[in-house]
Amino acid sequence: MKEVEIKKYYNKKINEIKKHNKLYFDKSSPQVSDKEYDRIKKEILDLEKKYSYLKSTSSPSHSLGFAPSKNFIKSNHRVKMLSLSNAFDKNDLENFEKKIFNYLNKKVEIEYSVEPKIDGISASLTYKDGLLVLGTSRGDGVIGEVITENLKTISDIPQEISNKDFPKDIDIRGEVFITKSNFSNLKNIFANPRNAASGSLRQKNSEQTRKIPLNFVAYTYGYFESKVIKKQSEFLSSLKKWGFKTSEYNKVLKTINELESFHKKFEKDRFDLEYDIDGLVYKINNLELQKRLGFTANSPRWAIAHKFSADSAYSKIIDINIQVGRTGALTPVARIKPVNIGGVVVSNATLHNEDEIIRKDIRLGDTVKVERAGDVIPHVVLVDLKKREKNSKKFIFPKKCPCGFETIKEYNKTTKKYDAVRRCPDRGFDCEKIAVEKIKHFISKEALNIDGLGKKVVEKFWDLKLIRFPQDIFNLDYEQISNLEGWGDLSVSNLKYSIDKSKNVSLDRFLYSIGIRHIGIENAKLLAEYTKSIKNFLNFIKNKKLNDFLNIDGIGETQINSLKKFFENKSNYKIIENLSSLLNISDLKINKNGKLSNNTFMFTGKLTNMSRAEAKSLIEKNSGSVVSSVNKKLKYLIIGEKPTNRKVEQAKGLGIKILSQKEWLSLLD
Repeated sequence: MKEVEIKKYYNKKINEIKKHNKLYFDKSSPQVSDKEYDRIKKEILDLEKKYSYLKSTSSPSHSLGFAPSKNFIKSNHRVKMLSLSNAFDKNDLENFEKKIFNYLNKKVEIEYSVEPKIDGISASLTYKDGLLVLGTSRGDGVIGEVITENLKTISDIPQEISNKDFPKDIDIRGEVFITKSNFSNLKNIFANPRNAASGSLRQKNSEQTRKIPLNFVAYTYGYFESKVIKKQSEFLSSLKKWGFKTSEYNKVLKTINELESFHKKFEKDRFDLEYDIDGLVYKINNLELQKRLGFTANSPRWAIAHKFSADSAYSKIIDINIQVGRTGALTPVARIKPVNIGGVVVSNATLHNEDEIIRKDIRLGDTVKVERAGDVIPHVVLVDLKKREKNSKKFIFPKKCPCGFETIKEYNKTTKKYDAVRRCPDRGFDCEKIAVEKIKHFISKEALNIDGLGKKVVEKFWDLKLIRFPQDIFNLDYEQISNLEGWGDLSVSNLKYSIDKSKNVSLDRFLYSIGIRHIGIENAKLLAEYTKSIKNFLNFIKNKKLNDFLNIDGIGETQINSLKKFFENKSNYKIIENLSSLLNISDLKINKNGKLSNNTFMFTGKLTNMSRAEAKSLIEKNSGSVVSSVNKKLKYLIIGEKPTNRKVEQAKGLGIKILSQKEWLSLLD
């Protein structure tokens, strides 16, 4: 498609989602299913990713989750209602389990609580002294809508629980849904069962909600403390004892093979159920292990949603384009004849890398099978060789970046193989393609989060030569911008406000915003904690002491080499130096009121049943800090199996207290 056609199609999708947002949030009368809404949203996000010139303030990329409606009072969840990461095949499940073992630093015996993933509306119920005192929707995961009276109309939800074992204070979570048979009487009012549940719960008058035959299945908890219940399966049994309905298909399985086998059988039988489900949820059954594993920024480490099979279709490759990312990675993208896959019109599909093109022998003009699953970017699975044109030629992957510089494939010393990804070497801001992507990263939500300066605006300002380096953002000519098409006094004022606001940034976010390869959010935090200030960080660079970062638990040679390569280019150092004078870069905020407050720790030797990452996380959660060397500032040296004798002797010489792993854990009760 041409750029004009792409923009037209994009704007059409934006108008669709604006319409559905209004119906869903303001009118409480959704006309499409949640799945269909998510498909429209995903298509918009994919279009923005493929075509960097696309942008709209109404795009779902400007918000996370669903904002609570103005029609309802808002309430903060005591424990966030996070979404689950997804699995689509056995390999995903094996990687999920492998990450668990790596985090725990041991291959422990695991069993899984398996539960159907009902396609309904998530709700949280707060009970105090046996009484239902608050009911909320999921909202954006942090703040929900107070819909207590509407939830009270559902007969499956007990309003008072007298069972002596019932906790005095608990948030019980579950799914509100309507059965297929009950929906048959409402299909003239609502688009599907999921929307019937959604629209009913969003009624201002609870008596209107009462007219709809809603159901509720409980499956987990938010805020809850118990020394009696040890497993998720035990909690589900307790829910039944307390008067809640739970799924009759809940069960406990032990191996990945068992999970996969059950998933295949359930996928075939799911259409016979009285309600819609879109997958199975697997949770580590042991609640103590759940607590240890904790959460990432977006989802729990101890649970995953195994979605049902992907949608696919055949289409023809019209063209193959090469996109360049901020790290210089060249990604081939197939422009295909638009095809409907599971309700979404797909016109682009990733080809991953040069090796994948060679392995699958993908050529221009080929008819290919394109697959999409959930939030995964559409990708080419295989070529239909029977439909290949006789005069087709193999696709030759370009050896040069669009900037004209020779590309490389890096050699991996560990695998002793060359990487599959071809890259334009990171030459600072000499490659225009990389430079633009670096600036986009700099202003992204996880970095400086400059609202109003999105990807499309960055590209426009680049074309107008208003921006060439990140520091240019803080010296923009706002008078010149106000004369540009589409910019008025208000939008310019909002942009200036956002840019000024972004000048106050924490050290970890700043280090992440620079866009150094292999330095993600977590590694940026580690560097920030170690260097303490931007001045110290720059001194490490200036004095060529980057190898000192090897003392940081979690930073390895890969990160060190990446840092060295980045700062070999003197312009990168100058850019950071300039930014440090323009911005107010604060130290990383650390909780100072925990049990280990004002205490420093160091580990030597292998820990039992725990990774260094988990141990470090425990210390930091309790306000302690981890240092990398034995010195006078160290208070406790924790020794595991086969400790380094030199470190132990140094600690003894300095009078530092030496603890076993068990003694250290006793400090945390």
